[in-house]
Order: sequence, then C-alpha cells, then structure tokens
Amino acid sequence: MKSVFMALALTFSMAANAQSEWELPDAGPQQSPAKAESTSKDAVDAKYLEGAVPVIDGRVGWSHHLDVPGMNAQQIYDKAMAFFTALTKSENQLPGSSVALVNRSGHVFVVNLKEWMVFTNTLLSLDRTKFNCNIVVTCGDGTLDVELSRITYKYEEQRGGGQLFLAEEWITDEYSLNKKKTKLYRNSGKFRRKTIDRKDEIFNDLDHYIVN
Repeated sequence: MKSVFMALALTFSMAANAQSEWELPDAGPQQSPAKAESTSKDAVDAKYLEGAVPVIDGRVGWSHHLDVPGMNAQQIYDKAMAFFTALTKSENQLPGSSVALVNRSGHVFVVNLKEWMVFTNTLLSLDRTKFNCNIVVTCGDGTLDVELSRITYKYEEQRGGGQLFLAEEWITDEYSLNKKKTKLYRNSGKFRRKTIDRKDEIFNDLDHYIVN
C-alpha cells in the first residue's frame, strides 16, 4: 500500500511540473469587450463629426469627381443619365423625383431627388422624413463631376403639417454637434448621419455604374 501512495505522489508531482512548463502565448494587453465595442463605435462616429458636412458660400453641399479614362463626354453623359433616371424611379422615391433639366450639348443635367429617408422601421414604429436635394451632373471627356446641394427635409407631416428643415440650419456642425464637437445631437444628428450615408451611397453606386 505504501508503494501505491508513493507512486501516486510521484505521478501528481510529475503532472504539476509538466503543467508549470506550459503557459499562454503573450497576446499583449487584453481589451474588454465593452471597451472594444466603444472604441469601434467611436471610430464609426468619427465619420460624422466635425467637418463632415461642408458649407460653401453659406450652403451645405458635396462635390464629387471621377476620372473615367477612355470614355468621352457623351458616353459618360449617357451612362450617368441612365443611372439617375433609374434612381428617380427606384424604391422610396416620391412624386417629383426626376431628371428635371438637361443640356445635351454641354453634357450637363440636373436631378431633383425626392425620396423617403428612413431612420427606423419596426413593427411598432416608422420614423422617416421626406428628403429633397438637387444634383448637378457635368460630364467631360474622361471626367465626371457631381454636386449635391439644396437639401431640405419635411418631417412628421402627420403632426400639424410637420416641420421643414433646411440643411444649413439643421445638419451643420453648429446645429448637430455638441460644443466639443465630439458627439451628435440626438435629433438633428440622425438627419446628419443618414444624409452623409445617402450621399456616400449615391456617389459610390454612380462610380461603380460608370466604370463597369
């Protein structure tokens, strides 16, 4: 019996020594999930903070340029026209959304975009606004230039006729960011965020359509 106990003791001792030789690899400082999530959110929010909504000559607007080597002005014009014609007939569009003015010889046209901008859409809640803007498209040999401006929002029309917001008085740094420029205000901030996202979506989709 004594030899059995000695054998067991020896076995446990060897196991302890073996375990002491194993260790976790050095993965560096570990960040808590909560902090990691916060850091990720801050990085995303940075896209919408100071300077994200440019104001030129008192008007909110974005300019976008695309180089299109190998295509002449007419070819780019035709493709851009097809893209925006389809866009004004897509889901969430409102009456009056259309290609409003054209200058075929100058390869320029103007789009009046009128659509629903949806903030939340759940079984119990639908929060949205009517989003209106002008888009001027100018095509040249090997180039495409787009300007998006004259932005307005018609919100909560079911409540006493609703509210009309101008972008210049609603989504600029002055009206939609706190004093430290580190956070979006809850109400105007959601308009700012969605407008930036929509602008990016239109420009990115247009680029992809033109070059493919």
